[in-house]
Amino acid sequence: MTDRTVHLTASVLLSYPDERLIEALPLLNAAVAELGPGEPGRRLAAFLGHVSATPLAELAEHYVATFDLKRRCSPYLTYYTYGDTRRRGMALLRFKHAYQAAGFEVADELPDHLGVVCELSGRGATEEAVRLLREHRAGLETLLRALREEGSPYAEVVTAVLATLPPPTERERQAALRLAEAGPPAEEVGLEPYGHEALVRVRPGTPGGSR
Repeated sequence: MTDRTVHLTASVLLSYPDERLIEALPLLNAAVAELGPGEPGRRLAAFLGHVSATPLAELAEHYVATFDLKRRCSPYLTYYTYGDTRRRGMALLRFKHAYQAAGFEVADELPDHLGVVCELSGRGATEEAVRLLREHRAGLETLLRALREEGSPYAEVVTAVLATLPPPTERERQAALRLAEAGPPAEEVGLEPYGHEALVRVRPGTPGGSR
């Protein structure tokens, strides 16, 4: 239940911050308090403290600037391994099939979004979610490194998620090192059956944004 609580909380915190986040703060703080003094609880508590002390408009601006405008901070896990290549489209289908097998449908987001994977765990399919996270651990590590370099508080949330996974194997460590050195492939060929437009998320407050 502890990992599931961490993942469910992370899924909310990795969504675009709006009034629903502010309304959920009492429940989120209570859930995190029950996690105890371990690293996931401490990291999530630190981020919740940042949310409580920061105006909503500033939170939203930082979210857009970090996740929407910086490719190096992409929340989409398959991007790190496959870039915008045809092979990424097949990887996205693997996520979609895992969700379908768990009875979980993704309607408004690509299935490899870290927050969506965490939500899968929060809804009870923790084993399936952890498998997907471990398969893309190198991408998670790369995202965390980028967030830390940007000085983003979201590094706390990603650190909490990583803390729920088993220690990395040698193979996983080597994969993370290779990805850090080479970066994602740069070929732009489309993501059938996921069109390229699916990668563009226009947020409120950005040109053309609407709710």
